[in-house]
Amino acid sequence: MGISRQAYYKRDRAYRARVEQDQKLIKFVQEVRVRQPCLGTRKLHSLMHAKHDKPELHVGRDRLFEVLRDHRYLVRRKRAYHKTTDSHHRFRCHPNLLKPGPQQIVATGPEQVWVADITYLSTKRDDPAYLSLVTDVFSRKIVGYHVHGSLHADSVAQALRMALKTRRSSQRLVHHSDRGVQYCSTLYQKLHARHGITCSMTDGYDCYQNALAERVNGILKTELLLHRPKDLPEAEKMVREAILIYNQERPHLSLKYKTPDAVHRALG
Repeated sequence: MGISRQAYYKRDRAYRARVEQDQKLIKFVQEVRVRQPCLGTRKLHSLMHAKHDKPELHVGRDRLFEVLRDHRYLVRRKRAYHKTTDSHHRFRCHPNLLKPGPQQIVATGPEQVWVADITYLSTKRDDPAYLSLVTDVFSRKIVGYHVHGSLHADSVAQALRMALKTRRSSQRLVHHSDRGVQYCSTLYQKLHARHGITCSMTDGYDCYQNALAERVNGILKTELLLHRPKDLPEAEKMVREAILIYNQERPHLSLKYKTPDAVHRALG
C-alpha cells in the first residue's frame, strides 16, 4: 500500500473521529432546527461555540459549511420577492392606529380590528394570480378573501365585501393595511365610509407594522398551499380549501390551541 501499518491505523482513527464529530454536529443542528428550521450556518456556528461544555462542536465555519452541504442541511435561498404594494401615489394615507403608544387601539374581541393584505400566488402557467385577505386580529380568522388576476382596487375590495357580508357586530371597526394604492383608492375608501369603518395604515415601509397579515399569508403559503395551481380557477379552489382548514381545523398557539373559527363564534 506504500504506507506503514502505524500510518494506516492513524489515518483510520482520524477518519473515524471525523465521522463521529460530523454526526454530533448534525445532531446538534437537528435539535436546534426543530424550533428554528431556517436558522443559517453562521448563527449555528455561533451557538455551537457558545456550548463551552461541548468542545467537539467547536469547529471552524468553513468546516461547518462543508458538513451541512454534504448532509444537505444548508438552508435554501428564498424565492425572489414579488412586489404587490405600490405606495407611491396621489391618494391620502391614514395614520397608524395600531402602533404602540397612548392612542393605540387594541382588539379585545372579534370584529373590532381587521387587517388586510395582498400576496402573490405562483401558477404553473405563469398567469398572474393574487390573493387578497382580510383577517380578524382577535380571533385570527380569515373573514374575507378573493383570488384575482389583477391588482385593480375593485378586485382587492372583493375580500372586504365578503367580510362585511358575514359581519354580525355594529361596534366600531378598524381596518388596518399597508399604504398600497388599492387601499388608499377612492373606491376602497368609499367602502369604508359606507360601512362606518375607521381606516388605519402603516406609516412607513416596515412590513412589521402589518405583521399579523403577513403572518397569515405565510401560514397559507408555507403550510397549506404547497403545490402550484395550474391556473386561476384551480388557485381559487385551492385557496378556498386552504382557508377552510386554516379557519376550522388548524389550532393556533396564540389562541391556546383553539381554531380561529371557534374563538370567533364563542366571543363574537
